[in-house]
Amino acid sequence: MKWMIASDIHGSAKYCELMMQAFQKEQADMLLLLGDLLYHGPRNDLPEDYAPKKVISMLNTMSSKIVCVRGNCDCEVDQMVLNFPIMADYVVLNTGKKLIYATHGHHWNEKNPLPMPAGSVLLCGHTHVPKNTDYKGFSYMNPGSVSLPKENSFHSYMVENKGIFVWKNLLTDEEYIV
Repeated sequence: MKWMIASDIHGSAKYCELMMQAFQKEQADMLLLLGDLLYHGPRNDLPEDYAPKKVISMLNTMSSKIVCVRGNCDCEVDQMVLNFPIMADYVVLNTGKKLIYATHGHHWNEKNPLPMPAGSVLLCGHTHVPKNTDYKGFSYMNPGSVSLPKENSFHSYMVENKGIFVWKNLLTDEEYIV
């Protein structure tokens, strides 16, 4: 199964649309969203084309293909308008090669990892910065942000296919190494 992994849309209709186009182009089976879907949050500027109602509509059209975890900007009222579960603190995916623990990153993260078996992958968003770091016992990976990249990173996402992770620039479709 091929997964597209994205995080931190923050209500940007423009970047949500680009993410959905990338999902189609990737021919991914499922979309894993690492939280912060609709609200921009008090620490972020408004993202380009901030239109949470449009984002709701776009995401709901593909609700059967989305697995999502709750971000620090997501709340119960968001769940009331989205047709897929968003309130889980984390999910565990078995790719057949590794266990992937996916969470937003504001509670569980590379400095405070979930209890995981050795060789697992911890996927987080939250920082808006792509990252790939091996620690003793687990790998930490972050796809960056779809709409509000930080620290001079790209608008980005990841793809996981058969245990291989690839980071991609959302605007150019180019792969890059983190």
